[in-house]
Amino acid sequence: MSWGTELWDQFDNLEKHTQWGIDILEKYIKFVKERTEIELSYAKQLRNLSKKYQPKKNSKEEEEYKYTSCRAFLSTLNEMNDYAGQHEVISENMTAQITVDLARYVQELKQERKSNFHDGRKAQQHIETCWKQLESSKRRFERDCKEADRAQQYFEKMDADINVTKADVEKARQQAQIRHQMAEDSKADYSSILQKFNQEQHEYYHTHIPSIFQKIQEMEERRIVRIGESMKTYAEVDRQVIPIIGKCLDGIVKAAEAIDQKNDSQLVIEAYKSGFEPPGDIEFEDYTQPMKRTVSDNSLSNSRGDGKPELKFGGKSKGKLWPFIKKNKSPKQQKEPLSHRFNEFMISKPKIHCFRSLKRGGATPEDFSNLPPEQRRKKLQQKVDELNKEMQKEADQRDAITKMKDVYLKNPQMGDPASLDHKLTEVSQNIDKLRLEAQKFEAWLAEVEGRLPVRGEQTRRQSGMYDGQGGPTGNSCAQDRESPDGSYTEERSQENEVKVLAADFDDEFDDEEPLPAIGTCKALYTFEGQNEGTISVLEGEILYVIEEDKGDGWTRIRRNEDEEGYVPTSYVEVYLDKNAKGAKTYI
Repeated sequence: MSWGTELWDQFDNLEKHTQWGIDILEKYIKFVKERTEIELSYAKQLRNLSKKYQPKKNSKEEEEYKYTSCRAFLSTLNEMNDYAGQHEVISENMTAQITVDLARYVQELKQERKSNFHDGRKAQQHIETCWKQLESSKRRFERDCKEADRAQQYFEKMDADINVTKADVEKARQQAQIRHQMAEDSKADYSSILQKFNQEQHEYYHTHIPSIFQKIQEMEERRIVRIGESMKTYAEVDRQVIPIIGKCLDGIVKAAEAIDQKNDSQLVIEAYKSGFEPPGDIEFEDYTQPMKRTVSDNSLSNSRGDGKPELKFGGKSKGKLWPFIKKNKSPKQQKEPLSHRFNEFMISKPKIHCFRSLKRGGATPEDFSNLPPEQRRKKLQQKVDELNKEMQKEADQRDAITKMKDVYLKNPQMGDPASLDHKLTEVSQNIDKLRLEAQKFEAWLAEVEGRLPVRGEQTRRQSGMYDGQGGPTGNSCAQDRESPDGSYTEERSQENEVKVLAADFDDEFDDEEPLPAIGTCKALYTFEGQNEGTISVLEGEILYVIEEDKGDGWTRIRRNEDEEGYVPTSYVEVYLDKNAKGAKTYI
């Protein structure tokens, strides 16, 4: 099977076909190039996706990744990043092994095709030239034969005419001979050109054209083989990254299998455990005996003396802290037992002993006293560990400087030992500061660890607070204002303050008159009082001021006889009475 023998007369069609083959090759190159662009775009989108969901440093999201499910998700993001890298490898390999290689081959193929068809056209032009020469000699031979025939006829006519002179006859005979000779020469020339043309034609159709068409056929077959090899390379490039992609997917599966729901549940406990014990049982309050209820209303000491601590005080909004609750003088409203109010005080959220410890914006105290005991212990332990690490770093730096100083002492040419004294002193001072800081936090930690109750201790502590133990009496919140604490853990002095005589406690709240209004205020913004002791206000609302800001950013206000509490001073515009002591205007 040869194009030279089978397609000897299809020069133009072969030219079109080979051009089509080059177009197909260029189309395939374009396809691979677009595939590489898709791979790059896909890899970029995968990387951006992975980066988008990566936890931000020094943020709450980073803390969430202590859970195994979140760590598995983080592993998935990292594996997807590696997965994207393999698609970039696919793009690079396809570009280098297919696109660039085929683009260079196409240029070479175009040059080879142009050369082959140039030779073909040259052969065609040569045979066409030979054909034209043959046609020219043939026409000349035909013309000379006709002229010789006419000259012969004229000679015969002249020779038969008796009126023509002998000279004219001789002239006609010579002319006929000349024409006849010219016809013979044309015949010989035509015969020679014809023989030559036949030879050229034979070589053209049996030698030149088959050779040229054979080269074109081989060129086309090489193109077909090359595009097939490129398709194999295309598949191999994908196949080469499959094992690595498989490892990425295996990594995702392994991370998913490493999820431990029990461990995550334990982490939730560690993250949110307060350290408090559940409240104890509420004692039965017998309301069938009016005398007991009267005694309970008027005196805590009598109730305690009977062995039934049925302590009560006026019921108000449950969300407020009991030291600020005013007894309701209305006889229609029933009172809640003191034991219930005290339990509510112990388990209320958040438990803040004094509103002077509240800061707008929720500033965290240095000793983390705003946290429950267990969470406070964890934070303090974490702070101690950080300080110990910093001290270790400073100690290592001090040792290094000391060694360098020893080297300078032994080899003065290497440096001046005195130049390190300032740095050594600075590092020593840093270590002392860190040690003092660590001791401070360790003291707080020891205090918290010594107060964390075991199971059942909290109930005993609560019940013990009702025992008639002697101790100093006074307003615990007022003391807290002098030294703000805000801690969930209770100081010994506070426990003594809570363990007051029943009679003194009841008298203090039953007989206490409401604080007089010292002015009015207008709410500049809406404030939602969600903590105990605070009160919600609406923008534009007018309320009474009963206690001005003590420098901690909170003002005590009253809406009516039963509703009072604290609001941020910056949320209200205060108008104090001119006759009030130290009257000021806060905006």
